[in-house]
Amino acid sequence: MKRNKRIRILLVLVILPLLMVFGVSLWKGKKGGEIDPQYFRGNALERAHANYSESIRESAEEYDVSYEYLMALCVLECGGRMPAGKRYEPGVYRRLKQVKEGKRSNYEQVKQRHLEFASDEAVRNLSTSWGPFQLMGYKCIGMDVTVSDIRGDDAVEFGVQWIEDEYGHLLRAGRYKDAFHYHNTGRVYPSVGGPRTHDPKYVSKGLSYMEYFKDH
Repeated sequence: MKRNKRIRILLVLVILPLLMVFGVSLWKGKKGGEIDPQYFRGNALERAHANYSESIRESAEEYDVSYEYLMALCVLECGGRMPAGKRYEPGVYRRLKQVKEGKRSNYEQVKQRHLEFASDEAVRNLSTSWGPFQLMGYKCIGMDVTVSDIRGDDAVEFGVQWIEDEYGHLLRAGRYKDAFHYHNTGRVYPSVGGPRTHDPKYVSKGLSYMEYFKDH
């Protein structure tokens, strides 16, 4: 009996501090009685709405791009998480290194002159996708901005700016199937055969997510 009592006391001494720390972490984002969106718990659709609906709606109106599409894209690319996270692409890194070393003339709009003084870390950042729409770092070169811009506090605005410039015409034409496929592959949906996206259901998921955000 004494041994069991000592075990219970030990468990209380160990578990109670952990519960206190956990409770603080859940509520440290609390402001004015509401949980900060960064600490929102729920499925990806609810999470995206809590974290990004306001900023995405503002940029959607500014650039005349579908709010529902952008919100669905946010769910597809980062799961609505804030911070959005990043994804390093070894294949892109390899090609950019070839451009830097003069073994390749260009990679999309990136030429050797753009990488002449770039460190290896800088090239890796260019080879990584950032922000709620997971915009590739090297896209900043064509936009005449920096990687820190597309991954910083204004990531939503810069992401929507790129989308508008790159394939906004598809969105205004209501070609959302093509738009989702283009964002993921750089090509519109194939006229023959299935999608070329990394997830075969990427486009169909995006279209269904748009339906959700028509009411949110």
